[in-house]
Amino acid sequence: MPKTEAATTEDWESHLAREEARYRDGEARLRDDPAEDADPADPDSRQRQLTRLGNAAGGAGLSLVMLGRNDEATGWFERAAERYRESFRDAPPGSWGRPIGAMKALIVAGDWEQAEDAARWALEAGAADAESPIGRYAAALALLVLDRPAEARRHADAVRTRDDFPNDVGDALAFLAAQDIAGYETAAESVLESFETRDEYLEDLPVADTVLVLQALAQRRGMAAELSSPLLPA
Repeated sequence: MPKTEAATTEDWESHLAREEARYRDGEARLRDDPAEDADPADPDSRQRQLTRLGNAAGGAGLSLVMLGRNDEATGWFERAAERYRESFRDAPPGSWGRPIGAMKALIVAGDWEQAEDAARWALEAGAADAESPIGRYAAALALLVLDRPAEARRHADAVRTRDDFPNDVGDALAFLAAQDIAGYETAAESVLESFETRDEYLEDLPVADTVLVLQALAQRRGMAAELSSPLLPA
């Protein structure tokens, strides 16, 4: 299957402007109605709005990464992590996408100190005891960030053979934990291909964000793969 066509600089500038506008609009909504979460008819409206803010901030960060403006991206990624963390308090049980989103944003930002703090938060919230694959994914990611590979591999192994979780993502995490460079490269290539062949992306941004996270973790362990794609920064 042919690879996804590369977005132009103008495309990414447009994506960035849209994500920034979404964030500012959501921020204004919260400011205008700060007690939204107290509405008994819709008690989770605030946490959902905070999650949308996290998505928009993360989208702005990814757009800047694709434009090669990494220094500017960092602030947006940190904002995304903050909004995800704020949203978690009132989120439904098992909302592990929030800690995952926070960790991913900080990993891509290269802010390892804050990523480690987010990883500890995910574990303290119970990710390692979760029954869902997304919870175990959060635990594996957190434990890799904290350089606890043996524990990370246990959680990665728990999700890599499930029918309700992307097996190649689980494989990549397991191979990272095992320091298996060849295995990791094959798994990372598979994850990248899954992005290149999909039709929809978070925030409509054609970026292989999970690959960015995996590669950042791999680089930290001296085992990054050589990957090239229109869905990755040049």
